[in-house]
Amino acid sequence: MSIASYILGIVAALLVLLVVVEMLRRRHLRERHATWWLVAGVLALIVGVFPGTLEWAAGLVGITVPTNLAFFVSLAILFLVCLQHASELTKLESEAQTLAQDVALLAVRVEELERSAEAERGADPASR
Repeated sequence: MSIASYILGIVAALLVLLVVVEMLRRRHLRERHATWWLVAGVLALIVGVFPGTLEWAAGLVGITVPTNLAFFVSLAILFLVCLQHASELTKLESEAQTLAQDVALLAVRVEELERSAEAERGADPASR
């Protein structure tokens, strides 16, 4: 491994961590959404600082090319991020549907109340 790729790996991992932490700090990202990005950044930093870790982990699970393990872990993390977003999207769609139904029911109720108020005014001769 060349010194340039070693430094690039560390800088990239630190940049990911800094961006995620800054987004958390500015409240552009919630903690539950940042979890997997922080895990990815920490793993990248560990592999960047200790490149032998990737080779050791690849040998531990029986993968002959350590880069394949890095790609697999990256895909697994992205899959978990997508799964988390899909779950939250489903929840938000359900809540939006419930809110839309509540608004429709309230609109019908307001119309009924307006009609009954108009009918009362029409029946009361003193209100004319």
